[in-house]
Amino acid sequence: VQLQASGGGLVQTGGSLRLSCVASGRTFADYATGWLRQAPGKEREFVASTNKGGGTQYYADSVKGRFTISRDNARNTVYLQMNSLKPDDTAVYYCAADSIMHHIVIMTPDFEGQGTQVTVSS
Repeated sequence: VQLQASGGGLVQTGGSLRLSCVASGRTFADYATGWLRQAPGKEREFVASTNKGGGTQYYADSVKGRFTISRDNARNTVYLQMNSLKPDDTAVYYCAADSIMHHIVIMTPDFEGQGTQVTVSS
C-alpha cells in the first residue's frame, strides 16, 4: 500500500486542521489505518487508528476528545480532524496501514506514508 498524506500547515493555538491520506496499490478496505506523529527531539507516538470498516476508533489519551479519525473506503482515504490544537501537537504526522489495527497502536505498521508537517503557534 502506498500512502500519501496531506493537509498539514501552520495554525494558531485553538485552531483546526484536517489531514488526509490517500492509499493506492492494494485494496484499502483490507487494512486498518491510523496516524502516528513525531515532534522534534521526541520519540514517535501513536495518535489514532480505525479498523477496516471504520466502525472502531482508538485514540491516544493526549488527543482524545479533540481529534477524530475517519475513513472513506470508496475514496481510499483516511482523515484526521484535529480541533483545539495546542503547541504540543506540533509534529510531523504520518499515516499508517496494517491488516491488524493493534500493529498501528504499537507503531509497527506494515505500511507508512511520508509525513505532513503540523505546526501550532502559541
